[in-house]
This record gives sequence, structure tokens and C-alpha cells, in this order.
Amino acid sequence: MSTYRQAGVDIDAAESSVKRIAAIARSTYNPSVLTGVGGFSGLFSLESLGAGDIVLAAGADGVGTKVKIAQAMGKHDTVGIDLVAMNADDVVTSGARPLFFLDYIAIGKLRPGVVEDLVRGVAEGCRQAGCVLLGGETAQMPGMYEEDEYDLAGFCVGAVDKGSVIDGSRISPGDVLIGLESSGLHSNGYTLARKVLVQDARMSLSQHVPELGRTLGEELLEPTRVYSGTVLRLRESVDVLGLAHITGGGIPGNVPRIFRPDLSMKVTWKWPVPPIFDLIRRLGGIAEDEMRRVFNMGIGMVAVVREEDADKASRLLKDMGVGSHFVGIVVES
Repeated sequence: MSTYRQAGVDIDAAESSVKRIAAIARSTYNPSVLTGVGGFSGLFSLESLGAGDIVLAAGADGVGTKVKIAQAMGKHDTVGIDLVAMNADDVVTSGARPLFFLDYIAIGKLRPGVVEDLVRGVAEGCRQAGCVLLGGETAQMPGMYEEDEYDLAGFCVGAVDKGSVIDGSRISPGDVLIGLESSGLHSNGYTLARKVLVQDARMSLSQHVPELGRTLGEELLEPTRVYSGTVLRLRESVDVLGLAHITGGGIPGNVPRIFRPDLSMKVTWKWPVPPIFDLIRRLGGIAEDEMRRVFNMGIGMVAVVREEDADKASRLLKDMGVGSHFVGIVVES
């Protein structure tokens, strides 16, 4: 039976690290900080600078082990989309509109064509997120990476009016969790997915997998869905009480981050799950709880709305081309 920890990633240790560094970060705060370490994005008020009620939302993230798939396939023009999505989708959970993006590429040997492809993907991600690629940095690090290796990190800044910040404070028991469909694995759990499929099962990335309807490599490189535009349009017509980006930790590890301590949730786990997840579970002998804790299981973003708004929200999402499912309800803790 495979687990994320056996593959080399310890979620519990990651959560412990966040708790340790949060106190260090708080030692630098000033009155302009509205939320810091621990949220999907940090919120910084510009009121003291004379900018009225404008609040900046900022986030940083990377693509993770998914870059190993891109490197193995020699296809580098899509992981940049993942990079933007992982950041912009965090920023929009506060209701902020992504404004600009910065990227950081660390590479073993600078190959201009590879870097061009990487940045082309970042630019496409920015177009999907509605933000600009303002700048970045490329670092040649031959002592850190092999010639064909690289890693990516990104930083996104958005803005929202202080009165329009989505912070989960109005969520109450009986509210409904609406799950927005993912495009697949997105950019999380790849250490475990790669171990199970490529290393243990010895599947080739060029192998056509009937249940996936394409090659394994094409499935694993499917870009992360960018939700920012969809979410911002949704809140124009529906009172969105909270938003959770489903990344590492899955639904159990991410949705509770937007709840007050007195709230919890009941999840149905009854929506149709894309076949890639069942393939990983079956070949790896992975327990269902572990799957739910590591992967998004087909849900990339969760919106919390009033029960009376749930059907309307689902219709609007369908009109925007995004499938959605009833995920569960909010209950008392």
C-alpha cells in the first residue's frame, strides 16, 4: 500500500513547519497586515498609504514534481500555465482580481529554447488569469540541478476593495459547498502519482491508456485549471461566502482553512471522479482516505454559498463552461 509519506512527502511535517514559521512572520507585521501566513493569500491594506480601501492579496507557489514529467517528455510550454494557476487561484479565494505575476526559473544549464517555452506557458496562464507578466528571474545553477533540470516558482499580486474581501466570516451551518471540477491532477500529489505509475508500475509516458483516452504523459501534463475569471464572474450574481483552492491536502486539508473554529463540514464524496485518480489508487493500492488527503479527486475549487443560491450558482458555472457538483454542507464543529 503506497502513501504520500513513503513517496517522500510528509503533509504532517509541512503543516508543522507552517505553524513554526507563522510566528516568525508575525514578528514582522504592521497594522496594514490583515491576514498573513496560513491563508491562501496574504492580505495587505493600502489605507495607511493613502490608497483608500484597496487591499492587496499576494501569494507564492510552485509547480512541484510535475516539472519532472515535463522534463521527461521534453515538453515545457504548459507547466507555466500550472505555475500561474497555482498562484492566481490562491489569490482569488479572497475575492481579489489578479493584477500581475512574477516568475522565477532555476535551471541547470540555460537552454534559450526551453526557457522561452516555459515563459510562453507562463504568459498563457497570465492571459487566462487576466493578469500581466510583470517580470521575473532566471538563475543558472549547475551545481544544484542537472543540465536538463529546472524548477519553477511564481508570485501573484491581486487587489480587492476592503468591503468586498471574501474571508469566510459569514459562513454558517447549513451553507452549501459547491465543487468546481478540476482538469485532472492539477499540480499536486505528483510525487506519489509518479512513484506509483512510472516507477512502480513502470508505465511509459508515451503509453496510450484506454481508460484515459490518451497517453499517460498527456494526462499528467494536463494544465491546472485557472478559476480566477470564473469565480469573479460568479460572485457578481451570487453571494459567495467563502472560497477554498483544493491543492495539497485535498478537500479535508483545504476547505476547513476558511472556517471559523466553531464550524466543520460533511462531505458527500459522491461526485464522478476522473479515471486518473482510480488508476493511481488501484495500481498503488492506496487507501481511500489517503487519496482524499493527497489529491483533489476531481474538485479544484470549492465555493460556499447559501442553500437557496446553490442551484443558481451551479447554473451560472455551467453557462461559463465549468462543471460543478454538490460537495457537502457546513455543520457545527
